[in-house]
Amino acid sequence: MASELVPHPSQVAIVIPVFNEETVVAAFHQRLRAVIDPLPYSFSIYYINDGSTDGTQVVLEALVESDSRVTVVELSRNFGHQAALTAGLDQAEAEWVISMDGDGEHPPELIPEMLALAAQGYEVVLAQRQEPQQAGWFKRWTSEAFYRLINRIASTPIPPGVSDFRLLQRRAVAALRQMREYHRFLRGMVGWMGFRTVILPYTPAPRLGGHSHYSLQKMLRLAFNAIFSFSLVPLYIGISLGGVFLLLALLEALYVLSFWLTGRQASLAPGWSSLMFVLLFVGGSLMIMLGIIGLYVGYIFQEVKERPIYLIRQVISHSQSSRQNS
Repeated sequence: MASELVPHPSQVAIVIPVFNEETVVAAFHQRLRAVIDPLPYSFSIYYINDGSTDGTQVVLEALVESDSRVTVVELSRNFGHQAALTAGLDQAEAEWVISMDGDGEHPPELIPEMLALAAQGYEVVLAQRQEPQQAGWFKRWTSEAFYRLINRIASTPIPPGVSDFRLLQRRAVAALRQMREYHRFLRGMVGWMGFRTVILPYTPAPRLGGHSHYSLQKMLRLAFNAIFSFSLVPLYIGISLGGVFLLLALLEALYVLSFWLTGRQASLAPGWSSLMFVLLFVGGSLMIMLGIIGLYVGYIFQEVKERPIYLIRQVISHSQSSRQNS
């Protein structure tokens, strides 16, 4: 594999957001070092501590002492996975930037292949997750349903199984930095940019320990960010439903008018049950559409405030640590 790589030591930055991973981050770093140490590149590693409440920061500071390539960016609180990734991308200065999770499911062993593809001229290398058969049915079903939905209603295609394990060329990183929206769905934003892209399939590795911190609530929030940031289809659905209800109302009016024109108005029975059904159905539909419109307004409200995507408490690098100890 090394023969396929570029011969000069290009700069590569690796961005790794972590949250409450004190039990696995040291083992992950050793695994990462075993992969990148033999490669002919100049590596820098950015660990983004997304407001961890355990001993993750202590472990990360120990990594700074033991590996001069490590920089730790500690956020002031938990801003979420997408914000933490953004913080790392803003810090990283390199020809190529790789983002990945630090729990072991994104195998570092894929990095040489990603760099080989980047050396061929691709500006974006997307690692596509191939779910193993033993993966839970609920996870497989929800993932497939989400990608099927977002690709149907959004104008930006997002390949199924693509997460935030990717390589970006410097030009792509610079373009991504220009997009400062508060509600972030990076895999959609990367697809929207349109740079030369290649897909690299992989099978996720088992976690090094602990459990996933990506709860159902966080997955739903990410899904809502994707839908309402990249699609106006929900609003079009509301307009279409309004048109259908107007057409039904017109047909009902013509139907009733026909009874009056033919002198059969006495046969018109009071339709209390059907009236209530129509009122409930239309009222419920209106409430749903008002809720959808309210979500869009809420997203706009949060964007126009122009609050920062994240706040940094401190940045710790090996050079800073050396100066403090001297």
